[in-house]
Amino acid sequence: FGAGFIAGILNAIAGGGTFLTFPALVWFGIPPIAANATSTLAAMPGYAAAAWAFRHDLKAEGSLHLRGIIGMSTIGAIIGSLLLIVTPSDVFVGVVPWLLLMATVLFGAGPMILRFAKTRGVGQAGATVSAAVIVAVAIYGGYFNGGLGIMLLAAFSMLGFQNLHGMNGLKSVLSAIISVVSSVAF
Repeated sequence: FGAGFIAGILNAIAGGGTFLTFPALVWFGIPPIAANATSTLAAMPGYAAAAWAFRHDLKAEGSLHLRGIIGMSTIGAIIGSLLLIVTPSDVFVGVVPWLLLMATVLFGAGPMILRFAKTRGVGQAGATVSAAVIVAVAIYGGYFNGGLGIMLLAAFSMLGFQNLHGMNGLKSVLSAIISVVSSVAF
């Protein structure tokens, strides 16, 4: 209960709540793939509530419209979920630490990435690059929800998004969509 409560707060602010719920479920004896699916489904109401809270700030920046971003996220979530379904448990257990490390590094490097992009005058990425990045992050989210919000915020920064409230709202909407798609697939 405590991990779930704190995870909801973390997910609403920046993401990373699944870093608490997934290990808590595994610690209580839930098999890792089932813990991942359970953690994904449990995070969805929090994502939806945060999306509602940011609804006035929600807008797409960059070369993709909101519908395109949502479509790419849905496609990526389907691919990631299907990959998880066909992944043997022992492979998943071996991959999870690397996924957590990648999300943690991106979380830690996020402010540096944003500063670097601003100082270099990096503009917005084109539609193809933006779509590929969104699909890749959604595949990650469909496969393993841990750190999804952090990954989305880092991706938005790399794509040239600037409005933090808009990014947070979009992160919440996409996290909710990815969680619903993944849960249905699971």
